[in-house]
Amino acid sequence: MAASSAGSTPSASADGSSTPATTPDQPTRGGTPQDAANRDDTSGRKTSRAKFGLASIVLLTINGIIGSGIFLSPGAVMKVAGTWTPLVYVIAGVFAAVLAVTFAAAARWTSENGAAFAYTRVAFGDDVGFYVGLTRFVGAAIAWGVMATAVVTTVLTVFGGHEAVTTTNITIGFVLLMVVLLAINLAGTGITKVVNNISTIGKVAALVLTIVAGLVVLAMTGDNHFSDLTHLEGPDGSPLVPSMDTTAFVGAMLAAFYAFTGFEGAGSAASEMEDPARNLPRAIPIGVAVVIVVYVAVVSVAMMINPTGVLESKDAVVLASAFDNSIVRDLIVLGALVSMFGINVAASFNTPRIFDAMSRRRMLPAAASRTSQRGVPVVAFVVTAVLAIVVPMAFGYSMRGIMVISSVTRFVQFVMVPLALILCFLGRTRHRPNDVKRSVVLDVVFPILSIAASVLLMVEFDWRGQFSNPGGGLNLWAVAAMIVGYVVLPAALYLPWKLGVYDDTPKQLPEDR
Repeated sequence: MAASSAGSTPSASADGSSTPATTPDQPTRGGTPQDAANRDDTSGRKTSRAKFGLASIVLLTINGIIGSGIFLSPGAVMKVAGTWTPLVYVIAGVFAAVLAVTFAAAARWTSENGAAFAYTRVAFGDDVGFYVGLTRFVGAAIAWGVMATAVVTTVLTVFGGHEAVTTTNITIGFVLLMVVLLAINLAGTGITKVVNNISTIGKVAALVLTIVAGLVVLAMTGDNHFSDLTHLEGPDGSPLVPSMDTTAFVGAMLAAFYAFTGFEGAGSAASEMEDPARNLPRAIPIGVAVVIVVYVAVVSVAMMINPTGVLESKDAVVLASAFDNSIVRDLIVLGALVSMFGINVAASFNTPRIFDAMSRRRMLPAAASRTSQRGVPVVAFVVTAVLAIVVPMAFGYSMRGIMVISSVTRFVQFVMVPLALILCFLGRTRHRPNDVKRSVVLDVVFPILSIAASVLLMVEFDWRGQFSNPGGGLNLWAVAAMIVGYVVLPAALYLPWKLGVYDDTPKQLPEDR
């Protein structure tokens, strides 16, 4: 959405009164000439007919949410919530939907790449934007490494058994996966869009198959095992599913909530989308709504046909254990592999754009924003992929000690983006946003609800578990990861930026005209 020129006629405020138009010399509302340029062309790259349209953005949102969890560990919430599991997923989905609407609303105010980085930078200024963007990038890169590890280990387990899961095999598979993802991205946005759409449709089709096959089993047998969870016992004779109380319910809801995360990255590549200020706010809620329906239906069907098989399964793809039919099981396993590959495609497309967006703002070395002839941020991709590979390797593919960075990064976004949205509504931003119609519901009510939900998530988060070793004692790796990710690395990159080290701007970047 193109913004009006600085210094033009006064604009109308939320209450209908007029406010003086701002100029680039007034940073509280004016921004810089580069702000105006980015509202028209945020990418600085050649315009492509292969950009993501509304339908593809919806699929990208779904692809960024549905990964391995619903296939590999659907029993995790069942063990805690028992017969309350479907309701738990509904409530978790509502929490996610509130946050998703907030991120969707924020996407109206700026069409720049980077999602949370772009939203907070417009509202709070460059310094806050830098910190949110960098920590978001590091957390997303680590999360990508975790997802890549999951797909490689699952492939090895499915085709070679548990004995095939060795450090050497994981490393080889890891590197091969990154090469494939690089090839897909280098082919351009058009090919990436096609692969994203196909993989998303494939994973959703596998889950729909699970639902339909489960309903067929119910219709043919007439046996509903939904209540079996209340009678299951562990090896010592104690109930396998504990009695439900408020603490257990909240804990189960939080566990289910993380299955819905991923929507916050949908706007990271806004410049690769058609009319992002219009399409992103529509696509994100639609994508989350689809995921809510699919998740609730899948867990409900699994609980009705074979909850015992799901809870006691030792298979790599636990969801397949709900069925006895080998064809259905194989199709679900195939769907799981497609799903995990798909979420890696989404991560490889979205995450480098955060680094690239910061580089284009000269908050990071200008060389990182160099692109291929097809407009792909190659340097940013390589930097992201190296981080995604090296960190898991350094920790022996055991991510317990460093996943806390990814979790905390989400908390930072879930608080800062709603606050940024409120500032946009009040007209108190540090840089001028897009000219959009203000909405009390979207720009105030939903952000307040999002902040409340985020506070609850932070209060109930298992901080002790994240910073403790399984056998007891302080997890020094987790502590070190937090210090490096949230203090050392930001400081190491912030100081050169402020000293002007990154100001050497390549002439070929169009947005620097």
